[in-house]
Amino acid sequence: MDDGIYTRDTSKSKRRVEPEKETKKKSHAERLKNEASQAKAMRAKLRTGKKDNTESLEDIKKRKKLQKQGRKKIYADAAVSREIHSQISAANEDNNAGADVVNATTEVVETGIYTARLKEGKSADKGGYSEKMHGRKGIKDVKITPKEVQKNLMKKEIERNAIKAREAQAANSFGSIAKRFTDKAEDMAGRIAEAIKEFIEEHPMGVVITVLVLIVVLVLSGTLGSCSMMAGGSNNIVLGTSFTAQDHDIVAVENDYRDLESELQEQIDDIETDYPDYDEYNYDLGEIGHNPFELAALLTILYDDYTEDEVQEMLQTIFEYQYELEIEEVVETREREVERTGIRWVEDDSYEDGGYWESYTYTETEEYEYYILNVTLTNHGIREAVENLGLTVDQIRRYEVIVELKGNKPDIFGDDPYVGGDVPEEFEDYAPPGEYLTDAQFANMIREAERYLGYPYVWGGSKPSTSFDCSGFVSWVINHCGNGWNYGRLTANGWKNATARVNPSDVKPGDLIFFQGTYDTTGASHVGIVVDPVNKIMIHCGNPIQYASYDTNYWRYHFYCYGRIR
Repeated sequence: MDDGIYTRDTSKSKRRVEPEKETKKKSHAERLKNEASQAKAMRAKLRTGKKDNTESLEDIKKRKKLQKQGRKKIYADAAVSREIHSQISAANEDNNAGADVVNATTEVVETGIYTARLKEGKSADKGGYSEKMHGRKGIKDVKITPKEVQKNLMKKEIERNAIKAREAQAANSFGSIAKRFTDKAEDMAGRIAEAIKEFIEEHPMGVVITVLVLIVVLVLSGTLGSCSMMAGGSNNIVLGTSFTAQDHDIVAVENDYRDLESELQEQIDDIETDYPDYDEYNYDLGEIGHNPFELAALLTILYDDYTEDEVQEMLQTIFEYQYELEIEEVVETREREVERTGIRWVEDDSYEDGGYWESYTYTETEEYEYYILNVTLTNHGIREAVENLGLTVDQIRRYEVIVELKGNKPDIFGDDPYVGGDVPEEFEDYAPPGEYLTDAQFANMIREAERYLGYPYVWGGSKPSTSFDCSGFVSWVINHCGNGWNYGRLTANGWKNATARVNPSDVKPGDLIFFQGTYDTTGASHVGIVVDPVNKIMIHCGNPIQYASYDTNYWRYHFYCYGRIR
């Protein structure tokens, strides 16, 4: 080939260069083919031989005339259409009003979609519009003549007016339906009310029976509807709120924990032996003890079906969270008066030497070191371990439910006065006899004690913000009742040692009553305040703080002694 261009030899698939033919020298712009020169070239190309589609004056007049005639026809057709639809709606309003609304709405939506599609891809150009037509071979531009433009404009005008007419018709139809529905509903309600009134007047017992039958049906339907869920979930609910370990393991673990508490009590009892020669020992001791249901619930959350051997290390961890024993030595510099013996010269002329020496005793003030041992035992309760062992919110909630339900084994730990709940009915509104309140000291004690009626029993509790255990309650009342007493925080056994023994025949209101063996500890294990020695009533922190009779089998069995505050 000698066209002066590159060609491809298809037989060998190799490119070769043919000799160039002499051509006209191209300009710089033509060679670069930049946007400006390219556009100029394209315009020159397209204008060549192009038909002039510009409208003449006569064409413009004709188009406007057609538009005017088209609008008149559109409006007439729309009016006829509305009249026809109105007549049809009136003839079928009872049966077809709802369908009319649906159909009208559907047509409006379809018309809107069609109109939107017409608008897609249109661009203005002289001599008509160019619409993008979609086909299997892709997108191509189709030229539309002025006549077709006019036709499209008329068609759009018709569509716009038809849409408006249908929207108005749909709105009127919906309003008519709503009104008819309301009217019919009110009429029906009136008829039902009248019928019910007549039935009640004629059959009063029938009404009662009907209501009962309806209630039974509703309950049964609800029950049957949820039976499958209940059957599937009831076992899970029971398991989730129960102690899941074997009873013998639960009781054995409880005894192991009590052994740890007994060792702690022995350690406190031996303080003065283990720490001798102090001038003063100060004790601020919380009660030693725990709620066994709380311990079992926590272990259930942590292990589920646990054994005694499995939880020994965790018992020690829980114990260390619950109890905090602090032993502190304090050395104070104090002054004191001491007697001294000295020798002095006494002048006396009767003696040859004019006097004599004699020994004498005198006092002087000296400073010395005073050694104090402060012993503080804080019982934070099992809850301290619950809050520090990293349990999830769901685990804590389950723990609380198990404690509340006592693991569905309320009798597993036997008779425990600290874990049972309700105040006996006969003591809910109890008031001390008026003659006892003439004693100012007792009246002060009762006034303070009654402020906390209903507070729950909390192991180690010693103030209103945390509630109380038995000795914490008695300590608070005595120290804050206004009688000038300040004994600090003592245990039940500490109060026994701090009070004077009283014979049962001499007991009076305000004396303390002590019990032993209510849980595993030496000495007094529980304390209350005597209120009525004749009827044997005390106020104490059981669960909750309450008035109670100590003349029952349980309290008689555990009675220890009486004490009077010195």
